[in-house]
Amino acid sequence: MNSALPFSQACENNKQAILNVLQKHLSDGDTVLEIAGGTGQHAEHFAEHFPGLHWQSSDIPSNVDSLNLRIAAAQLPNLPLAIPLDANQAQWDCAMTTVIYSANSLHIMSADSVENFFAGVDIQLQEQGLLLVYGPFRYGGEFTTESNAQFDLWLKGRDARSGVRDFEWIEKLAESVGLELLEDNAMPANNQLLVWRKTK
Repeated sequence: MNSALPFSQACENNKQAILNVLQKHLSDGDTVLEIAGGTGQHAEHFAEHFPGLHWQSSDIPSNVDSLNLRIAAAQLPNLPLAIPLDANQAQWDCAMTTVIYSANSLHIMSADSVENFFAGVDIQLQEQGLLLVYGPFRYGGEFTTESNAQFDLWLKGRDARSGVRDFEWIEKLAESVGLELLEDNAMPANNQLLVWRKTK
């Protein structure tokens, strides 16, 4: 491991479990747009395991240079440098795609930004394309674990606009842009990986 590159232990811990789900859904020829690429560990790992697809990572402008340290070091032909992308932009400056993937982002964004995220997905995701979102959620207004409740308090203490989102609200936003829920996968560390298909 290159200690000069950005690193998240959580990404290291969950990347294989996420890959196991992605392998059921992604195919050669897919184009993936990753929102909030973070350290680039997911982009590097998944692009390496899917050489037949194109993985375009992105992040808010202030984090792109850091994200690109790992992506540049990886030197994978199907993993170009990350692009700046703010989900709040009315128009995302990128091509339409067959897959949109995002991990640990919706609970960091404000509620308004989550709504803008789904509006952007509506524009950028091709018909029959997939949206995959990883992170913690509440169900029926309840946290799945005490640790997620504590995490929510920590998030709100850092930024009152953030917090673990209600699955039902997220599903309503998804339905409003023509997404049909295919899977709700239980994942390590009290997270979920939600998979939708764009049906209209």
